[in-house]
Amino acid sequence: MKIKNTLKPRHALAAVAVGVSAFAISACTTTVPRESQTGVEKRDSINERADAALKRLYDVAPNSRELVSQAKGVLIFPRVIGGGLVVGAEHGDGVLRVNGQNKGYYSTSSGSIGLQAGAQSKAIVMVFRTQEALDKFLASSGWTAGVDATVAVANIGANGALDLNTIREPIVGFVMTNVGLMAGVSLEGTKINRIDDRGAAAAKAAQ
Repeated sequence: MKIKNTLKPRHALAAVAVGVSAFAISACTTTVPRESQTGVEKRDSINERADAALKRLYDVAPNSRELVSQAKGVLIFPRVIGGGLVVGAEHGDGVLRVNGQNKGYYSTSSGSIGLQAGAQSKAIVMVFRTQEALDKFLASSGWTAGVDATVAVANIGANGALDLNTIREPIVGFVMTNVGLMAGVSLEGTKINRIDDRGAAAAKAAQ
């Protein structure tokens, strides 16, 4: 007996898009350059890029320097690469710093469905203003913004200063491109996992 295929075209397209997104994120995490680096080389590269990302943040948003200096912890993803036409996927590696010291290395990934602008690179900096917020992040085996905690993305006001209402939240995020801070963006759905000394993911992405 033949079984009729009742899957509607719109549903089929959505299923394909989700599948392609998952594949794209997986592909981003297994690129040859990443695998060819040793643990030490990978950490050195992340640290160098993180220093540059913080310097750029202080240049485009001077008030952020004080915010970072007073933070309980700062998570820096200096280079998050994304691309695609209909299905977008992003991936990057970063470092968590506490009191100016490196305390662990992390990977971030996210995906979206919709018209994409092509390959893009951006930096993401998350500032943990409270010890409670930092402790919850450290205790997680797979942390997702908007699920495990809210990340308030900072904006620059008309006077060039940071929006005070935003930077009073427990976790403040900054998203930068080559032209400066991105406005009106959200980090909701961004997945973060710790990576081990070999550069491999220490925990699977949260489902």
